[in-house]
Amino acid sequence: MAYLSAEKAKEQILDIGRRMYQKGFVAANDGNISCKIADNVILTTPTGVSKGFMDADMLVEMTLDGEVLKQGAYAPSSEVKMHIRAYRENPEIMAVTHAHPPAATAFAIAGLPLDRPLLTEPIVLLGSVPVAKYATPGTVEVPDSIAPFCTTHNAVLLSNHGALTWGKDLLQAFYRLESVEYYAMITMYAENILGKANYLSEKQIEPLLKTRENMGNRCGGEPLCSARETNDTDFMPQSGTVETYFTALDELTERIARRVVEKLKQME
Repeated sequence: MAYLSAEKAKEQILDIGRRMYQKGFVAANDGNISCKIADNVILTTPTGVSKGFMDADMLVEMTLDGEVLKQGAYAPSSEVKMHIRAYRENPEIMAVTHAHPPAATAFAIAGLPLDRPLLTEPIVLLGSVPVAKYATPGTVEVPDSIAPFCTTHNAVLLSNHGALTWGKDLLQAFYRLESVEYYAMITMYAENILGKANYLSEKQIEPLLKTRENMGNRCGGEPLCSARETNDTDFMPQSGTVETYFTALDELTERIARRVVEKLKQME
């Protein structure tokens, strides 16, 4: 098995840390990243440092037994325990990312898995994303909570916490983190803002799962599916003129405004 050199791994971790920060997946000192650089050795991000402002000297080299081999002024994050558990549960995992992307974290807080068959890409490339039971961050309860999913899925939501993804390399782990957030946002837009979701049927999902298998992606679970045999009905725009019908944006704005007013009334 080929491993990244320590220098190349540091370069990629710093780049991904900046991207996580710029995308708003983490705030302040949130999140952590790691990758394997030898059979029993990982390189990981430190505690107490913004992932957008790290330098190479801050990264920590340690074994999967928790022994620190090299570190600068910063210790490893207490959350490295869940990274180590992922590597131990599934030897194919070579990199792990953890962050608090807003939409995905909202699903984690609500206890809702990302398993709606709304888009073809997540079904093929990501798979469904379960929610692990709540565990206090930094404790051994966290690795215990994610362990059941490390060989069956590519990502997991941490209840009332955030998201954890893994992959064959750092880029794949990060892309899956991006996909989790994108999947969550699209689900929120369709189900909660527009109030309508046209789910793919079992018949439509089957070839997508086959494609996933052919790509060598053995994990991902199976998404929910529509009870209908197919959902290939065309949705035609209503006839009318600009003067008599709202634009889609106007209608969406009005719907959001009504939701806000309803929530404010509930708080009174």
